[in-house]
Amino acid sequence: MPEVWFCLVAISIAGYVVLDGFDLGAGFVSLFIARGEEERRQILAAIGPFWDGNEVWLLAAGGTLYFAFPSLYASAFSGFYLALMIVLWLLILRGIAIEFRGHIDDPLWRPFWDTVFGVSSALLSLLFGVALGNVVRGVPIDAEGYFFLPLWTDFQPGGNAGAIDWYTVLIGLASLVALSIHGCLWIAYKTAGRLQARSRQIAGLGWWALAGLTLLISMVSFTVQPHLLNQVESNLWGGIFPILALGGLAFMKWQVHRRADKYAFLASCLYLIGMLTSVTFGVFPYVLPSNIKPDFSLTVHNAAAGQNGLEIGLWWWIPGMLLAVGYSTFMYRRFAGKVEPAA
Repeated sequence: MPEVWFCLVAISIAGYVVLDGFDLGAGFVSLFIARGEEERRQILAAIGPFWDGNEVWLLAAGGTLYFAFPSLYASAFSGFYLALMIVLWLLILRGIAIEFRGHIDDPLWRPFWDTVFGVSSALLSLLFGVALGNVVRGVPIDAEGYFFLPLWTDFQPGGNAGAIDWYTVLIGLASLVALSIHGCLWIAYKTAGRLQARSRQIAGLGWWALAGLTLLISMVSFTVQPHLLNQVESNLWGGIFPILALGGLAFMKWQVHRRADKYAFLASCLYLIGMLTSVTFGVFPYVLPSNIKPDFSLTVHNAAAGQNGLEIGLWWWIPGMLLAVGYSTFMYRRFAGKVEPAA
């Protein structure tokens, strides 16, 4: 049963990254692809009906984590306290930036909130990648299952590392590039004219940076976290996950070249899912590795809730997630098609 909940947490996180990822990326790229108020309003219209519903998947992931792996939740939320507070403030800033920008018709008011929206979206994309890098690299968990992690120390991913080192920054940069392309492809799919053409162009150029970063992080991750190589060698079937990522990456390039915006966006979704499932497979059975002593790591077994609670919880999780999937499906069907240019 702990293994089932491990997969359910991974599904919730993947759902959040794929869905909320495009509006994070769109928020960041809006800083330099939008030309004038009309195009900014088109970008907001492209993500407006979806962004707050997309964040339900973040709540679902957090709630599932809290229920299924309470020891992991307690350990991570104490060790990453400062970083999580920064994420919370950035989420708040994104929301109020969208809501506040239209309250006053002033030449300084709207650009200010547009900048807040773009910068907070970029920082969230970066920080989520840094968080993923910490999970892969490991944190200094002690024998009692707790740790303290400063923001940075010497920028080296060893036992004395902080939350930020060269490896986690590299993962954060890859996350920013991937979600920026994801956002560009969504904008291209939902808009027309010059904004659409500009989004396609940036996605095409960004693809080369993403391909290079994907290759680089794939190589260095095996050095930073040796468990990844052991997992791959022991379970060759897991190679399907990086194949999904590489297939999505290649298909994305082809569809961008063809100007098939819908399929390019779906290819980006496949790439993100492939990368996240590769990480999930690679770190298993760890949910938070210890980089000072592997025996202190939190695993799907020593961090999980009781068996009876996990079994009962599954009967609540399934209808709840079906409701979330049904709502998301309705919204995406209801607001399908191109957004109209602002009047």
